[in-house]
Amino acid sequence: VQLQASGGGLVQAGGSLRLSCAGSGRTFIYYRRGWFRQAPGKEREFVAAINWSGGSADYADSVKGRFTLSKDNAKNTVYLQMNSLKPEDTAVYYCAAGRVDSRAARLYDYWGQGTQVTVSS
Repeated sequence: VQLQASGGGLVQAGGSLRLSCAGSGRTFIYYRRGWFRQAPGKEREFVAAINWSGGSADYADSVKGRFTLSKDNAKNTVYLQMNSLKPEDTAVYYCAAGRVDSRAARLYDYWGQGTQVTVSS
């Protein structure tokens, strides 16, 4: 299983970015696709997650109403649309695949390489 995250960059506060997480390999076993982020000196924190089979997405309170998950089954890709970005959203964003409906990073099995998101004030 391989996950390739992309789409990060530098944006001004209030702007938008869309992150992509493309999967390859036996990803169908890992039905949960999540996004986490880690700012310098901080723990990795949950951002959002969705089950590949459908259902509603789960969002951290800090991003609810601003970030939206979507997926393209044909491309085995999950997208994280980030709107109304704030400086506190600055972090390295990681996508992950797992087999648990959980927000705990330690329970996810595979991780992408991370993509930097920087929001300037």
